[in-house]
Amino acid sequence: MVWNNQEEKEAAYQLMLEQQKALLEGETDLIANLANSSALLNQTLQETVFAGYYLYKDGELILGPFQGNVSCIHIPMGKGVCGEAAEKNQTLIVKNVTEHANYIACDSTAMSEIVVPMKKGEQLIGVLDLDSSEVGMYDHIDQFYLEQYVTLLLENV
Repeated sequence: MVWNNQEEKEAAYQLMLEQQKALLEGETDLIANLANSSALLNQTLQETVFAGYYLYKDGELILGPFQGNVSCIHIPMGKGVCGEAAEKNQTLIVKNVTEHANYIACDSTAMSEIVVPMKKGEQLIGVLDLDSSEVGMYDHIDQFYLEQYVTLLLENV
């Protein structure tokens, strides 16, 4: 889907949130919900080359359910955009991955990235990671809706 303006982008996100609610209804299995969730993200967001999750286990992030190109399996805390977002407990937007000093190149087609930490209470569950083939794909609108998306997801696990 290609958006012509911010209103179209926000409408796509609002529809995606409604679809996510429907997919989550009555289902509490984390892996099943992450799998469907990554598929929905991949279908909705333009120029996506990776839409998925890294789950926190034994002090590192481990590749979880995703859609898109192959990716790194183990990411240490603080390393790469995923490890950095998890360690800082804040959403990170990287407009151009080639200019980000802490970037781990898992896929040469990824040009921009957004990572949203997933915490339930004080417990780190993992991160939502999205990569785009376009520089500058993600902004504050993506952050606003993806943080809601993660909150909705965590309410159901």
